[in-house]
Amino acid sequence: MSMSTSKNVLSSDVEIKGSIKFSQDLIIDGRIEGEVISDGNLTIGENADIKGEIRTKSVAVFGKVNGNITVQDACELKTNAELVGDVQAGTLSIESGATFMGQSSVGKGLSSVKSSPAPASGSGGDSKKAGAA
Repeated sequence: MSMSTSKNVLSSDVEIKGSIKFSQDLIIDGRIEGEVISDGNLTIGENADIKGEIRTKSVAVFGKVNGNITVQDACELKTNAELVGDVQAGTLSIESGATFMGQSSVGKGLSSVKSSPAPASGSGGDSKKAGAA
């Protein structure tokens, strides 16, 4: 079996130019110039400076991002986070003290992911099928 609880860390002395792809969880605390792509969860540390597109399952931003963020689930901008770019996410939370300059599109129906059912927002359920896998 694989170690699904391990977290990969790019520390503050790491600088990368190019694309980063990962499958589980990743913490970036260094400088990245390029795209970050994953089906996993990304944490951008307080020392991080990322210039490029981010496309992951979820992201928590503590540092600086200059580029667009597209996530399937949650995008969290923490207290001292700085984001210059657009966000497309299932949910977006922005803490007091965070800086966000861009546009946001928030909602579960935005991405093409159809694996999770939408929350009950209406009562017209005639298109639901039970037992379909």
